[in-house]
Amino acid sequence: MRIKDTLNLGKTKFKMRGNLPVKEVDRQKAWADNKLYQARQKLNEGKPTFILHDGPPYANGPIHMGHAMNKISKDIIVRYKSMSGYRAPYVPGWDTHGLPIEQQLTKAGYDRKKMSTSEFRDLCREYALKQVDQQRDGFKRLGVSADWDNPYLTLKPEFEAAEVRVFGKMVERGLIYRGKKPVYWSWSSESAMAEAEVEYHDVTSPSAFYAEQVVDGKGVLDDDTYFVVWTTTPWTIPASEGITIDAGIEYAVVQPAGDDRKFVLASSLVAENAERFGWEDVQTLKTVMGRDLENITAQHPFIADRKLVVMLGDFVTTDSGTGLVHTAPGLGEDDFNVGALYHLPVLVPVDDKGYMTEEAGPDFKGVFYEDANQIALDKLKAANALLKYMPYEHSYPFDWRTKKPVIFRATPQWFASVDKVRDEILDNLKDVKFQPDWGQRRLANMIKDRGDWVISRQRVWGVPLPIFYAEDGTPILETETINHVADLFGKFGSNVWFDRDAKDLLPEGYTNEHSPHGQFTKETDIMDVWFDSGTSHQGVLAERDDLVYPADLYLEGSDQYRGWFNSSLITSVAAEGKAPYKQVVSQGFTLDKDGHKMSKSLGNTIAPSEIIKKMGADIVRLWVTSVDTSADVRVSTEAFVKISDSYKKLRNTMRYLLANTSDFDPKTDAVAVDDLTAVDRHMLYRLNEFTKSVEDHYEHYDFLSIYKELMNFVITELSAFYLDFAKDVLYIEAQNSPARRSMQTVFYQIAVTLTKLLTPILPHTTEEIWTFLKEPEDFVQLAEMPAVMDLPTVNEVAADGEPSTWAQFMKLRSDVLKALEEARNAKLIGKAAEAHLDLYVNADVQAMLDQLDVNVQQILLVSGLDLATYDQKPADAVDFGDVAIKVTPAEGQECQRCRLIKQDVGIDSAYPDFCARCAAIVRENFPETATEGFDEK
Repeated sequence: MRIKDTLNLGKTKFKMRGNLPVKEVDRQKAWADNKLYQARQKLNEGKPTFILHDGPPYANGPIHMGHAMNKISKDIIVRYKSMSGYRAPYVPGWDTHGLPIEQQLTKAGYDRKKMSTSEFRDLCREYALKQVDQQRDGFKRLGVSADWDNPYLTLKPEFEAAEVRVFGKMVERGLIYRGKKPVYWSWSSESAMAEAEVEYHDVTSPSAFYAEQVVDGKGVLDDDTYFVVWTTTPWTIPASEGITIDAGIEYAVVQPAGDDRKFVLASSLVAENAERFGWEDVQTLKTVMGRDLENITAQHPFIADRKLVVMLGDFVTTDSGTGLVHTAPGLGEDDFNVGALYHLPVLVPVDDKGYMTEEAGPDFKGVFYEDANQIALDKLKAANALLKYMPYEHSYPFDWRTKKPVIFRATPQWFASVDKVRDEILDNLKDVKFQPDWGQRRLANMIKDRGDWVISRQRVWGVPLPIFYAEDGTPILETETINHVADLFGKFGSNVWFDRDAKDLLPEGYTNEHSPHGQFTKETDIMDVWFDSGTSHQGVLAERDDLVYPADLYLEGSDQYRGWFNSSLITSVAAEGKAPYKQVVSQGFTLDKDGHKMSKSLGNTIAPSEIIKKMGADIVRLWVTSVDTSADVRVSTEAFVKISDSYKKLRNTMRYLLANTSDFDPKTDAVAVDDLTAVDRHMLYRLNEFTKSVEDHYEHYDFLSIYKELMNFVITELSAFYLDFAKDVLYIEAQNSPARRSMQTVFYQIAVTLTKLLTPILPHTTEEIWTFLKEPEDFVQLAEMPAVMDLPTVNEVAADGEPSTWAQFMKLRSDVLKALEEARNAKLIGKAAEAHLDLYVNADVQAMLDQLDVNVQQILLVSGLDLATYDQKPADAVDFGDVAIKVTPAEGQECQRCRLIKQDVGIDSAYPDFCARCAAIVRENFPETATEGFDEK
């Protein structure tokens, strides 16, 4: 062996290169070829079950960063559970029905009205399946481990059949009914909508204050009196049937100077409205309680033959307006409810596409509803009824698919009663855990405030409502017919509903008293897609042998409190009497770097594929752990660059650990815990505490805390401490020396433990690391999470809140580092190895050092160290209270092997460039390298 080789003992060449974008693809191919998902499931047979049920993303378009955050989060959880004693299958799913797919085909030039329903639905199915394939490839590229060959799709026959059976169970409980009342109506989609499909945006509406003259004042008001009514939807005035007030509000009859009319409005709002209308010297003639105005009638401002009735309602406030509300029962939920109590007609003068109908009057017929606002204002002016027009900013509902405003419109629809099961739903919700914990309160409030669920949609791409109509129009909702349809859907798919006549969809020989001639028709509406995905607890969890209902966990974005969390809870309690999940975890949204919603139209999106192509999927995965996913998350290229730096620190640390254990065999070279050096035993203890903490964070789905602890352990405890002085042992001591094998034992344990703990987060990287470790499993994904060891706690834990012995030592080390930094700034030394330390310690510090029995000089990486008592400290020492430190340049010359400055360099003439320690080691282990009698020429 050459002398050069003795200088690099332990510095084995080790190549573990990055190049993630390329190498990850190879890793994923190896996983697929070896069927790792299936192998993990086989390995976990018989273990306790943990089921994370996948909320189905909509099958339309490539995956975005929100998808990535969601799927990676789920994968981290499932991988951890699979490696920690659970059978944790993961079945991905897709929501494949609904309007957006119909719209995509329309954009592509298909006209569904010129082809059969089944033909159009076949095109929708084909489109959806292509989108599923595209998104599946995107999710697989993220490294997500799942049953990709057997996902659940809401268009599959078995899923549709299970959905229909849930519908049937709700029918049996009397929860399904048909009614005509205002619902959110999307004119852009030509369909009713559920609350979960509506989002709110700030808009500016034409706000109108106008007067309606009393016709019959019931002895309370004179006929020269006018009710002052307020509306932000003037286009609805043609549908006005009444005026709603509050029984407990005091109303004033006032007369402004110069006006022969008297006006009624809430007493508390007289002053602000007088200023608004330009009234001067307003005289209050009298006041009257709202309850005394009930059933007074007034004249519609521009429809001569319509009288309006004054009604009492509990939704009127004095927060704004006049305290009197224009009421159109066909165009508003509150209006409908109060109108029903007073038996008002339900007028709906607007069609499916948002255009006014003949019922609105000749001036409005054929006009788009928004344009009708101006016509209504003009007619109010012409009737001398308009007191004030002003723009009004407020929040308004929009169709979350088309991004167009919706209207309230009374149409015949099918509803699922929430009111009948509300208390049962809320009772079951109490047993569900939420993270964040405010999620339970949020969902409970939504259930408390939710009206009955409109489940019918006037579209074709979805699951048909399994309802028949008898000859006299009676709806047929019977267990027998519904289950028969479910069986047909399960066998042929839901297209059978459109391909067959009603009589061929009914049980053989079926009769009904309402159809004496045996004639039946079919419902043409389809189910709300939230009913599709909301019944996945039956179509997936209860249907598949490897899954369990209810699920242990649902994890989705916070918008699903009004979406999937909500619809799943309602259908599960309604059909099965229990919640579909034991715990719910919600996440925020991904935003751009300025906090704006990502949008292709704004050009502020960052696609996962872009980052993967440049940096690799493991960078995206590590990023997910580095952010607080419980809140909205800002995404930027700079954030991924920063995370790639963290990744490099992790990777380089692992390279160092592996390189310095390449000649270590854990079977033959490992040192028992009791025989480890004090500092190695301490690091094993720190590793154990780190493992315990990280696994606890995994259990609580706290990825950010995992990331913080991981980086702190790697940077502070390893790089800045343990690995920093390790080279003085690993590179200098003899290969098989007890000190070197002791440190390698801990190095190897750290490498194995970190690799396992990191696998749920960085599976591509850890599989590469695993190939260099001498462990029995072929793949780290088939290993188990590291067990927390039962280690001695001597010197690690102190009683009564006092710092432990090792904590005291680390405090001393911190003081030394400060003193060395001062010396460096004073140009006394360069690196620490150029320093000699004189430590003046008190009795407690000396006792601590005696108890630890560590090589202080080696740990502090200085060339010399002397200890003295604290009372001997010189005036020029840096005083830290319990220790004083004097730093001076080390005397001697640098040893070419250990790179420390020693006065005994060359004392062994055979090794003129080595200190005595290094010469002795080399002489004992490499005697052939001695230079005695060697002619250098």
